[in-house]
Amino acid sequence: MISHVLPTYNRAPLAFERGEGAWALTADGTRYLDLGAGIAVNVLGHANPELVAALTAQAGRIWHVSNLYQIPEQERLADLLVDATFADTVFFTNSGTEAAELAIKMVRKHWHHAGDPERIEILTFEGAFHGRSTGAIAASGAEKMVKGFGPLMPGFRVLPFGDHEALKAAVSDRTAAILVEPVQGEGGIRPLPDVCLQGLRELCDRTGALLVLDEVQCGMGRTGRLFAHEYAGIEPDIMMVAKGIGGGFPLGAVLATEAAAAGMVAGTHGSTYGGNPLACAVGARVMEIVADPAFLAEVNRKGALFRQKLEGLVAAHPQVFEGVRGQGLMLGLKCRVAPADLVKAGYDQQILTVPAADDTLRLLPPLNIADDEIAEAVARLDRAAASLAV
Repeated sequence: MISHVLPTYNRAPLAFERGEGAWALTADGTRYLDLGAGIAVNVLGHANPELVAALTAQAGRIWHVSNLYQIPEQERLADLLVDATFADTVFFTNSGTEAAELAIKMVRKHWHHAGDPERIEILTFEGAFHGRSTGAIAASGAEKMVKGFGPLMPGFRVLPFGDHEALKAAVSDRTAAILVEPVQGEGGIRPLPDVCLQGLRELCDRTGALLVLDEVQCGMGRTGRLFAHEYAGIEPDIMMVAKGIGGGFPLGAVLATEAAAAGMVAGTHGSTYGGNPLACAVGARVMEIVADPAFLAEVNRKGALFRQKLEGLVAAHPQVFEGVRGQGLMLGLKCRVAPADLVKAGYDQQILTVPAADDTLRLLPPLNIADDEIAEAVARLDRAAASLAV
């Protein structure tokens, strides 16, 4: 008999009753050090007092009105995002998947508005993950996501990751956009080198194609910059944001230049819940904290400390680990064993991690994790690795 909750997840035999910062607690009080942060969502940890205060204050005023009316909290968060980024305008969603859908629609509407409605092809890359809607899985093209869900939305071409010649050959006057994650998350914490991101920007400038960045996982301070593309010194035309922007409250956004958003007028897109007062009140507080240069400097410092300790872990367990990859507090351990086995071994040591493709274990702790918690995390990973090496 099918479970009352649709069985689409392979859930761990764990349930958490509450959380405190970087720790998740079960009903019996067992404390797990959380290096997953809800898959890069809880950027300020569990039950962060400042986010709780923002949510509680808003909950006592008004929860939902719909986008039939002006929403001051939404306008405030949009102002914060525009002031801190390349963008001229923002549309709020409930998730990264919804952000991906709008980004795809915006690209195609842009070219229709420009008088070139046949310019619809979007170039993407192997290993990418842009969500699980029909448009997002077509953009990825991975068999595990598309099998059984055909026919797929047309207009996407998936290229080999890092193959510059394949990219050059694929670009044509039908190329509407290039869609890429500056750091692949689900794909195995694979950063796109700055020179490659700069090359994509130059290629788009030369051909007129739009550059669309998916910063759902690598954005909101995760890499030590507010957004990962800032390291390359370039700006996109459209950017997808979610996960960390709500600090745990469901929230996403599409940021765009005025030119890229041309054609997106009243009636072309909408959302009942997107940009609701609760989500935006929390999101604004997240932005105020995370966008602070002093906070981002601490993310970089902690990221360097964590990486240094992880390099020692790799050296101590060469039969388990191959190396460390990533940036800031978006780190991955390239494994010689199945990452899922290491995740399970971690449960015995009361530590939570996240598996990814390319034999990689993701480490995505809260951005305000303490130094002693980083040391404790490595100690627990050391014991988990030792248990697999026997």
